[in-house]
Amino acid sequence: MLPLPQFAQPYRDGVWRVPYQDRAAAARTWAETHGLQAASGDRRRIGLVLIDVQNTFCLPDFELYVSGAPEDSERLCSWIYRHLDCITQIWATMDTHTAAQIFHPLFWCDAAGNPPTPAATVITPEAIADGTWHVNGAIAPALGLTPTQMQDYATYYVRQLSAAGKYPLTVWGYHSMLGGIGHALVSAVEEALFFHGIARQSQPKLLLKGSHPLTENYSVLRPEVNCDPLGQTLVPTQDALIEEWLSYDALFIAGQAKSHCVAWTLADLLSAIRARDPLLARKIHLLEDCTSPVVVPGVVDFSSQANDAFAAFAEAGMRRCTSQESLQWLE
Repeated sequence: MLPLPQFAQPYRDGVWRVPYQDRAAAARTWAETHGLQAASGDRRRIGLVLIDVQNTFCLPDFELYVSGAPEDSERLCSWIYRHLDCITQIWATMDTHTAAQIFHPLFWCDAAGNPPTPAATVITPEAIADGTWHVNGAIAPALGLTPTQMQDYATYYVRQLSAAGKYPLTVWGYHSMLGGIGHALVSAVEEALFFHGIARQSQPKLLLKGSHPLTENYSVLRPEVNCDPLGQTLVPTQDALIEEWLSYDALFIAGQAKSHCVAWTLADLLSAIRARDPLLARKIHLLEDCTSPVVVPGVVDFSSQANDAFAAFAEAGMRRCTSQESLQWLE
């Protein structure tokens, strides 16, 4: 494994500006010193998928902080630098939201017109049927709907989640707001991606997800509900992205949160793999010490769901590993 560049010791937490010109010069020198070649010439193509490594999830002062995320990010950055010569391509998904979305408080209200409490409120078909929660019709025109259409759609939506065995609709606090600081990648991770891109001459690919107001999008590959009541597609599924990922010899996956966006992306990827060739699951490697589940003390704890999901992925052929392991076994 390669050493860490001097600027990467120690890991820097928080929000700060990456000095691009300095890092670009350092990356060119680093590539020359360590004999790094352009990624396009890699004989063995290794991909790295980073799920939602954004300030909104990864820093303690931000909106949907995942406990353990700073340590995950530190290990992740170290892994990227130490395997700079092996990683061919990096993708980074970015949760991308606005205020008026089905999982945000603005979308809902109780009988008195009050919005729900974030994280502590789950919208079930029963909660709509008994009048506990109904949609905020005032924002219907902004969504291109009438209040009645909006209410009918919301009822349909939560029923679809229930029928598919998905997590029930949780009302989250406003997070990953497009244009806000929370939406940005963690600064240290952004720096690592930039350094890799210059040193290996490999452009990182940023994948935005979650902007449709009428569906959740935990997985980057498809939303939780993908058709309206008339059967019209809400968000195209990422079939081309699946094919691109599976074209690599090995694909490593990390990010936040283990119980939600990471697990749901992996579940969708596994479904695609099973439809093609179940043995392709062996290409997928889960950097398990670079991801953590959603835990809100006294409110929700998704640790068991995350562990169960990863056990199922391993049973299907995916490999659970840590950032401390060498990649020599890929030779």
